[in-house]
Amino acid sequence: MKSFLFLLMFPVLCSVLLVSCNDAVKNKEIELLKKENEASVAIPDNNFKRASDYYNRAHSKYDLKDYDGAIADYTKAIEIDPNVASVYYNRANSKKYLKDYDGAIADYTKAIKIDPNYASAYNNRGYLKNDLKDYDGAIADYTKAIELDTDYVKSYYNRANSKYDLKDYDGAIADYTKAIELDPNDASVYYNRANSKKYLKDYDGAIADYTKAIELDPNYASAYNNRGHLKNDLKDYYGAIADYTKAIKLDPNYSKAYHNRGISKAYLNQNYCEDFKNSCDLGNCEAYNKLCK
Repeated sequence: MKSFLFLLMFPVLCSVLLVSCNDAVKNKEIELLKKENEASVAIPDNNFKRASDYYNRAHSKYDLKDYDGAIADYTKAIEIDPNVASVYYNRANSKKYLKDYDGAIADYTKAIKIDPNYASAYNNRGYLKNDLKDYDGAIADYTKAIELDTDYVKSYYNRANSKYDLKDYDGAIADYTKAIELDPNDASVYYNRANSKKYLKDYDGAIADYTKAIELDPNYASAYNNRGHLKNDLKDYYGAIADYTKAIKLDPNYSKAYHNRGISKAYLNQNYCEDFKNSCDLGNCEAYNKLCK
């Protein structure tokens, strides 16, 4: 759930030596919002007469990650007025964080019954169905969300993920591509489209997408690792080693990257046992036990 953020104007002194102005403003806004939420939570029940009173306090509890408290207040708001779709929707979001997926799905369903045009309720219900491995049900919900809002980038992305899980890689690529058209600056979409292209043996296309993901997020360790894997398959062993090395620099506990770099080194007749040993120390000992003992 996106909290309602009221932009407050205040003077800020910024030092380029300590923090940027944007960071200072953002941190101040977060601090003020937290104080507002804490003040809202402190209001006693005997001051409440309307469903909206409980609803607003529930929002504050949600923002403070008090999901049980938020659910209690959303429930009280529903007792007073059971016909507001957004209350069920937000209670579902709280239940989601408490891993009560069945309860959350029931609340999203109730929100949809009250408001059949609630695109984000379809999207969020689809997300939970996907987590429960009901991929077809998830796709149906994402498709409905897209019908209601043809620019709903999250639903294209989520539907692509469900299609990927069903091994419909062509369908996944189509949805990732649409998500990129709507938002070309999300590294994870290029990364996941690359994964789909990889399974279709479009190695050049996959490498291009991993490269774009890295361009957008230079700290994307798994994008370096996966690009290295494809370079290895294309017999560009030096390029693969360079990518695995970058992945390890970003994440020194990346067991697969050590393992994969060891494989590329083996093709070049370089010392690979050190990498296999590092991978083994992180839990993956098969190559080390087989080739280095």
